[in-house]
Amino acid sequence: MKKLLILLVTVVGLGLTANAQSKPAEFKFDTETHDFGKIKLDQAVSYTFNFTNEGDAPLIISKVEPTCGCTVGEYTQTPVKKGEKGYIKVTVKKSGSPLPFNMAVTVTSNARTSTKVLYLKGETVAGATK
Repeated sequence: MKKLLILLVTVVGLGLTANAQSKPAEFKFDTETHDFGKIKLDQAVSYTFNFTNEGDAPLIISKVEPTCGCTVGEYTQTPVKKGEKGYIKVTVKKSGSPLPFNMAVTVTSNARTSTKVLYLKGETVAGATK
């Protein structure tokens, strides 16, 4: 009788534990890389990375960090619920010499993969002179 009771408690406990576990928040980006192509020096260009929360828990972005001071990021400030969409908008304004560039934007959140890296590339060209 004790063995049957222990077995029953174990089975019920495992069942409750399995049901209580939910899938954590998780990003699903439309794309994780953007190529601006050729852009003029000192001209601001922007791109918006759109994502969907594929997890069960609300997704909360805590920080967006570009690798360059010439880049600014803005993002969805409210928790993104399961199945809803959010965004990370990145604006780049390069100055200096005309050169190709590659940069990363690190996104920190409560997602299962807590750090996500998005990539930007392009080439700066001198503006037309009059």
